[in-house]
Amino acid sequence: MQRLRWITLPCTAALFASLAVAIASTQEPASSPPSSAPAAQTPEATSNKPNKRKYSHANDFLIRGTVFNENALSFPGVQLRIRRTSEKKFRWESLTNSRGEFAVRVPQGSDYEMVVRAKGFAEQTRAIDTKNGENEARIVLRMQPIAGGNK
Repeated sequence: MQRLRWITLPCTAALFASLAVAIASTQEPASSPPSSAPAAQTPEATSNKPNKRKYSHANDFLIRGTVFNENALSFPGVQLRIRRTSEKKFRWESLTNSRGEFAVRVPQGSDYEMVVRAKGFAEQTRAIDTKNGENEARIVLRMQPIAGGNK
């Protein structure tokens, strides 16, 4: 029993000492001494990291719409690809949801081309002008089956 008491006593003292040091280090001093270094030389200000601006969708153009099949029923799973008319590479891709709807955000101020395709249906292309001062374009497409093609 005597041994257990001798082990418990130093362990408890060490625990209280480390707790006191931790509490003392988290408290701020009442008054900080005046610094001769200017505020611009703080570690935060001297870092070489460039200021990153967060991208805001506030000025984006929203292309939204619905795709229907030849029977005027919603058409899920249709592939949409969008690119600037001045480029060859498609930068935005999407699929229609279960109700045949889609929505894609693109930067404003360019002309875009949207290509819509589905297996067994003729591919459709639409030009989209985002320089007209509006923030949104609503598009309705009706896909036509390819003659003699498999669906």
